[in-house]
Amino acid sequence: MAEALEPPFDRPDLGFNDLPGWTWVGTYGGTFLQADLLADFEHGFFTRQWAGRGPGELAAAISAGVSVHRTRQIHSAVVLGADRASAEPWPEADGLFSLGGGESVWVCGADCTPVLIADPASGRVAACHAGWRGVAGRILPEAIRHLESFGSRRQDLLVALGPAISGSAYQVQADVALQVAKSLEPHAPDPLAVLARAGALLEDPDPGRYRMDIRAATLGQLQFEGLLESQVTVCPLCTVAEPLLFHSWRRDQVKAVQWSGIVSQG
Repeated sequence: MAEALEPPFDRPDLGFNDLPGWTWVGTYGGTFLQADLLADFEHGFFTRQWAGRGPGELAAAISAGVSVHRTRQIHSAVVLGADRASAEPWPEADGLFSLGGGESVWVCGADCTPVLIADPASGRVAACHAGWRGVAGRILPEAIRHLESFGSRRQDLLVALGPAISGSAYQVQADVALQVAKSLEPHAPDPLAVLARAGALLEDPDPGRYRMDIRAATLGQLQFEGLLESQVTVCPLCTVAEPLLFHSWRRDQVKAVQWSGIVSQG
């Protein structure tokens, strides 16, 4: 049975701390994060403590008897219905949305932002893997569009952005920053200024490079899509800065991931 952990934790060496708006949950297999904004939905942002265990096992830590849906992620903006991602071979995509109750949808990453979306009005959910290519391709507006096509209203949606690389640790080339910037306000005359106003563009000493906060960019994109600040929560943990908690491709150059998932209702 899952149990909320109260600070101070019994393993301070793992970097656990009190995160406003987020709760560490302990189970028999380890700990994972939950967003308080999504408290009415069974979900979890898992850590590297769960290494080697995929969604089939992880689903049991957040809910019993749910179906499991995942994809083979390709850094795209493709979002599929859960019915198309229920067995191997996993389809190529980076986002999933539920079609009925009791469906758990999953994404993984090791610096890119795991994004979980919930609609309390309908019980529908979605999960997206939002790296810079996904954000530039507008994967979250695409997921929202799919949810709306089944009756969801964007003013009802709740969105949690999980642990990801921070802006200070994420150096990108100017063309990458520009592609992401254009996705926030597609017709803006100065896209980089838009990205800067969103708090997502930081100076870098290297010519032709920027430091980019991908979660701030994602938040800016969601706000441009009409979501209010109160509808979105952002985890402050940086995958690069927490080596005992999270895998990080930028830090380790090793192919390893942590999973995040959410269960639909209804």
